[in-house]
Amino acid sequence: QVQLKESGGGLVPTGGSLRLSCVVSGRTGYSYLMAWFRQAPGKEREFVAAVSRTGVTADYSDAMEGRVTISRDDTKNTIYLHMINLKPEDTAVYYCALSDSVFGRVARSADEYNYWGKGTQVTVSS
Repeated sequence: QVQLKESGGGLVPTGGSLRLSCVVSGRTGYSYLMAWFRQAPGKEREFVAAVSRTGVTADYSDAMEGRVTISRDDTKNTIYLHMINLKPEDTAVYYCALSDSVFGRVARSADEYNYWGKGTQVTVSS
């Protein structure tokens, strides 16, 4: 059973930074497409960033392009999301996701990810 566990969320002021982590357990020894999504109250879940199986390719949402970096350390079964210059509109629950069916590309659709963590809250104060 694959499990994803996020950590690193918290309360930060506008302009602050955070690094989120997501540890994968239950299916290791092989790299999978991984991504971060977020969901703000009253809004739909939206794509933030994805990193390919090899870590060579990364994709970012327009809303966070230039302010986030996604990375992976497969020796630790962990992916990271480093966020800088945070804004109040970045306040959301951030979810880690894994796809074991997409190969050779990255994906922005939540429907293409079949394993999800429970999320970590990020709150940016104004």
